[in-house]
Amino acid sequence: MFENLKIFEKRYEELGRRLYDPSVVSDPAAYRDAVKEYKSIEPIVDAYRAYRKTLDDEADALSVLEDGEARDLRGAAEEELSEARAERERLAGELKILLLPKDPNDERDVIVEIRAGAGGEEAALFSAVLYRMYAMYAQRRGWKTEILNANETELGGFREISFAVAGAGAYSRLKYESGVHRVQRVPETEQQGRIHTSTATVAVLPEADDVEVELNPKDLRIDTYRSSGAGGQHINKTSSAIRVTHIPTGLVVECQDERSQYKNKDRALKILRSRLYAMKQKEQDDRVAAERRSQVGTGDRSERIRTYNYPQSRVTDHRIGLTLYRLDDVLNGNLDMVVDPLIAADRAEKLKKTETG
Repeated sequence: MFENLKIFEKRYEELGRRLYDPSVVSDPAAYRDAVKEYKSIEPIVDAYRAYRKTLDDEADALSVLEDGEARDLRGAAEEELSEARAERERLAGELKILLLPKDPNDERDVIVEIRAGAGGEEAALFSAVLYRMYAMYAQRRGWKTEILNANETELGGFREISFAVAGAGAYSRLKYESGVHRVQRVPETEQQGRIHTSTATVAVLPEADDVEVELNPKDLRIDTYRSSGAGGQHINKTSSAIRVTHIPTGLVVECQDERSQYKNKDRALKILRSRLYAMKQKEQDDRVAAERRSQVGTGDRSERIRTYNYPQSRVTDHRIGLTLYRLDDVLNGNLDMVVDPLIAADRAEKLKKTETG
């Protein structure tokens, strides 16, 4: 089993030599690519070498047990054999996971878009709660966040907010957040204490490079207008807000958060590239719809994925039937307690398909 992993080991050793090759070191792009590939296969090689060692340990223990003259060593050999077999099984499982097809976007930075759904002002306030949750989660993981555009309400909610998250593996963990989030709570404006249900939609877009999504100026209509919102000294005084329309697709992006028209334009184009990249990815996903259905939902924005119930302090992820009575922890950015089970379920589905396919 895993004999074909010698190819990874050979490539790993070759890359190790390349990292000290002057011609590679002097070429930033080539060196960056070599380091990226080296790090990507390093866990596989480490696990494979450890797996091979367990095979050697098993063989050594068996040779002792088969040696009729080494009776005084049988107890130690049996213990060593049991430990080696258990470790081999563990490493075999780890290697199966490491060899699963990887999402090519997993290491990308992301743009997260939150939009208030059903529920009026309460939905906008819930959108602000979700933004705070993701911002605190990013801080926990050492990621950087930057608000790209926000449409704030008078009560401090967001009709919509777009923000960038930069950090190692941002997409690999946040991609599970795409979909409809539902909240059940008593709004501050509710006088009779009735529980209301509101929704917000989250879209997690892998950030696209300029070379991956080329924007033809002829395909863009760029309009300027005066900023509007809940407040701010520069609001309504200058035409710094930007609206970019991508004519071929009809996509519209607005940015008004910066005083500078140029900064707003750069941010709008950044969001537009990511939306276009996501559209291209969706087209590819649709062509392999059967495979996508076998995995935990990671991108359907119309799918109701999670409910946050305040009276019961409950969080329920509907995709995997996960229920936690730790609402405050989740909303304060301890999102790994939800994301980790989603990743585990996703891997289990992929492993099942690999073993049956």
